[in-house]
Amino acid sequence: MEHQDLDRRIISVEHLTIRSKKAFEEVKSKLETLVPRIDDGIFTLLRYGEVERALRELEASPPLMIFGSRNHGALLAVAGLQRRSVQYDIGNPLTASMMTRHQISAGLYAPVRVLLREAAEGDVAFEFDRPLSLFGQFQDGDVEPVARQLDENLRSVLQQAAS
Repeated sequence: MEHQDLDRRIISVEHLTIRSKKAFEEVKSKLETLVPRIDDGIFTLLRYGEVERALRELEASPPLMIFGSRNHGALLAVAGLQRRSVQYDIGNPLTASMMTRHQISAGLYAPVRVLLREAAEGDVAFEFDRPLSLFGQFQDGDVEPVARQLDENLRSVLQQAAS
């Protein structure tokens, strides 16, 4: 039964897999070296109204940061499985704000979720939904170039970590 206030749209999303011939821990370590954890001080500054200082710090920040990570592989223990898998939230608050100021719904996809996983046969890979396809659904000329740059930055850093 449809609710009268429910809007439905089907979107096309491009899913990418970047495989690595390296060991899981080596790829994980390289990613975490290339992409630093976000400094939570940014959010403290914003909470206390220090917007200009927060903006200066964000402008000096790297293009991508890890907002958080979850050991998804540990969850598989409840099914009696042992697999290594870490789910990351990767992005940049300034990049996100450059999109959400035009399309607040873009906040659904910022930061971008990336999975580093090791399959049963030992295959190590990153998997993610391409940012350009996620944010492209808004068909917004102000959002698209920012999403395109995010897409390029993310793919580049994941390829570096995998190689």
